[in-house]
Amino acid sequence: MCISKPGQWYVLYVKARHERKIESLLKENQIETFLPLVKTVRKWSDRKKEIEAPLFPSYVFVKINLKKDAHKVLSVRSYCFFIRFGDEFAKVQEREIDSIKHLIKMNVPLKVENYTPSVKVGEHRKINKGVLNGLNCEILKANNENKIVVFIDSIKQNIVATVPSSYISEMVVV
Repeated sequence: MCISKPGQWYVLYVKARHERKIESLLKENQIETFLPLVKTVRKWSDRKKEIEAPLFPSYVFVKINLKKDAHKVLSVRSYCFFIRFGDEFAKVQEREIDSIKHLIKMNVPLKVENYTPSVKVGEHRKINKGVLNGLNCEILKANNENKIVVFIDSIKQNIVATVPSSYISEMVVV
């Protein structure tokens, strides 16, 4: 990653399976990028292999001054454009990027789920240990496992992670 400079995180949508290539080209153009990768097991008929895959397929995060650097970003080949919600470009807060980075460092199973505001499963709690200390989350109860959901509201995605019960503290009033 390039040295952090003032700017806002935006989300690029790129051609499927071109995330690493686009990230590399953007870095060559001095654009700060973030491509969250997670380890996953891929199965074929004759073998299994652990690979690193994007946590958000077809998404690459860029930290830019939109007016100044948008042309540098869009000049990269391979079909990339900014994600929009209505007339607004999708902006991601620095704290959300930091939360994603912390979840990846935990090296626990992660998966992305589409954001559904009407879902009210489990309790809202605060994490009191580890790299996610202080983070609010929602508890999911599935297959007798305690899982947390971290909401990345700006791109309407959720990250589901398994954490030890001892990491979870008091109830949070929503």
